[in-house]
Amino acid sequence: MVLEIATFDIVPGQEDEFLSAYRTVRDVIASTPGNRSVRMTRVIESPSRFVLLAEWDTIEAHTENFRGTDRFTTWRAALSPYFAGPPHAEHHSDVE
Repeated sequence: MVLEIATFDIVPGQEDEFLSAYRTVRDVIASTPGNRSVRMTRVIESPSRFVLLAEWDTIEAHTENFRGTDRFTTWRAALSPYFAGPPHAEHHSDVE
C-alpha cells in the first residue's frame, strides 16, 4: 500500500468554493482502479491549507490509473482555479 499526501494552499476567501469543487470530483479519484481510500483534511492552524490523503495499491495505480488519464484532467480542472500555488504531493510507505 502507498499513501499519497498532497498539500493544497488555497486562495484565501475561496476555501468554501474549493471544498464544493472537491465534493463534485471526489468520486473521480475514489473510483479509480487501485484507489483504496481518499479523504480531504483541513489544517486547523492554516485554514487555507488542505491535505489530501489517498491510499493506493501501488504507485503505478496512482500514476498510471489516475494521473495518466482523463480522470486527472477532470480533477485538476475542477480544483486548480482555487490554488494559491502548485500543490505538493509525495508517496509514502509504512515502516515496520
